[in-house]
Amino acid sequence: MRGTPKTISLRRRLICDLMHASMGVPFVSLSRSLNVRPLLEARAGATARAGWAAMFVKAFALVASEEPILRTLYAKWPRPALYELPRSVALVAVARVEDGEECVMPQRIAAPEAMTLAAVDAEIRRAKTAPVEEVPMYRKIMRATRLPLPLRRLSWAVGLNFGRQRGNWFGSFAVSSVAAYGGGELHPITPGPFIVSYGVVEADQTIHVVIRWDHRVTDAAPIARVLTRLEQVLNTEIAGELRAAGPKPIRAVGT
Repeated sequence: MRGTPKTISLRRRLICDLMHASMGVPFVSLSRSLNVRPLLEARAGATARAGWAAMFVKAFALVASEEPILRTLYAKWPRPALYELPRSVALVAVARVEDGEECVMPQRIAAPEAMTLAAVDAEIRRAKTAPVEEVPMYRKIMRATRLPLPLRRLSWAVGLNFGRQRGNWFGSFAVSSVAAYGGGELHPITPGPFIVSYGVVEADQTIHVVIRWDHRVTDAAPIARVLTRLEQVLNTEIAGELRAAGPKPIRAVGT
């Protein structure tokens, strides 16, 4: 059958490189439905309703401030070792449309646990709407993606295999979801070490969460504990910050 050859765009080339870098990671996953009723109540009454990605980014980073294993990654060079970062660095998968093509771009957020929820949300929203050349992470990753294949492989190898550079390029955890486009359990892959995905809010006020992680870094028992703590943080610290931002103004009847 005759088809039509199409050039791989820079955005698709980025995904190809990402998948190539993720092939050797021994991922396992754990999923659970979290009861988020207090969070939903706080969000419904808040003046500014932060997006779910922002809430999960900050909540996971807060848990990671208590659990150093969530800031630990596997580095191969100069010799295989586990490398603990001093703070969390999130990579958020942002869906965009560029030149008529749907694509996903990674936005880097350093130390989200120390930022306000509004600031985290603003970073993600800006990454979705600002021109690519105005987002530092996008400019950085596109420069690497324009390189010839041998140089791209070298730059990715440096970024992946040295602990310090791994944190700079790929962060300590990623957040990705298709909840905005309907239900479904997403199991994305990245170079690791942790990736969080969430679904839509169900009628019983639960939300399904999946954590995938590099099994070289940790085991299932700590991740089960992390999911329990994540639920607590969403319903306490994150819900509390939403309440502190102030309730929605009440409009008088007839105005």
